[in-house]
Amino acid sequence: MKSSREISGLIEIMAALRAPGSGCPWDLQQTFETIVPYTIEEAHEVAEAIERKDFDDLKDELGDLLLQVVFHARMAQEQKLFGFDDVVEAITAKLIRRHPHVFGDQKNLSAEQVKELWHAIKAQEKAARPDKQQHGALAGIPGGLAVLIRALKLQQNAGKVGFDWNDPLAVLAKIREETEEIAVAIKGGDKDEVRGEIGDLLFAVVNLARHMDIEPEGALRGTNAKFERRFASIEAALAAQGKRPQDATPKEMDDLWNAAKAAERR
Repeated sequence: MKSSREISGLIEIMAALRAPGSGCPWDLQQTFETIVPYTIEEAHEVAEAIERKDFDDLKDELGDLLLQVVFHARMAQEQKLFGFDDVVEAITAKLIRRHPHVFGDQKNLSAEQVKELWHAIKAQEKAARPDKQQHGALAGIPGGLAVLIRALKLQQNAGKVGFDWNDPLAVLAKIREETEEIAVAIKGGDKDEVRGEIGDLLFAVVNLARHMDIEPEGALRGTNAKFERRFASIEAALAAQGKRPQDATPKEMDDLWNAAKAAERR
């Protein structure tokens, strides 16, 4: 089978991989549940490629993510639930339905009005499905989301009904309060209490990012990359001295960290 630019080729390959008796043993063993971690991982790798501005890698990662959609659709087709065509039809209809300012008669809307319209239409869609309807302001937020993203969405939904801070500095004061509570919990020696207080601190930091219109996952991803760069600089500097990190003192590594930090700023 030759490679193809057509989506039909990818669908055919997936069908061959899942064919009983002639397919791939690993692919045949998979279920919706076992594939979920790979789907989440591929989405994160797309985000990482964008963060690095590596667009060759982004092309490959988008392909990997597309494979996840095709894989899930194939398993659904085998169970006579739906097929890939149904997935395409569903998202096509949704995009048209949620963009009446493009495909309908609600013209000349601002970006903020479009956002409000999107949420209103989404609410109408949920109301039309009473069998799947969940109640409450926090309903409908998937439990499988990355925890920072889920915290952000919980806060956004609560904010829509008025449960929110009105000043980023008030959130910053809450963060300081949480750090004090962590200190008290550490002195108390109760690890479960410390865990809970650290969770409260992380939640508050996500809230601050939201109030500053900063995407917390992206902010942390950037810090992870910065840490990797600076630590690699420490390792390179130590290697030039014939040392490994485990051979260096904390002060030596701290000095090299500060040097890497200063070099980046320059």
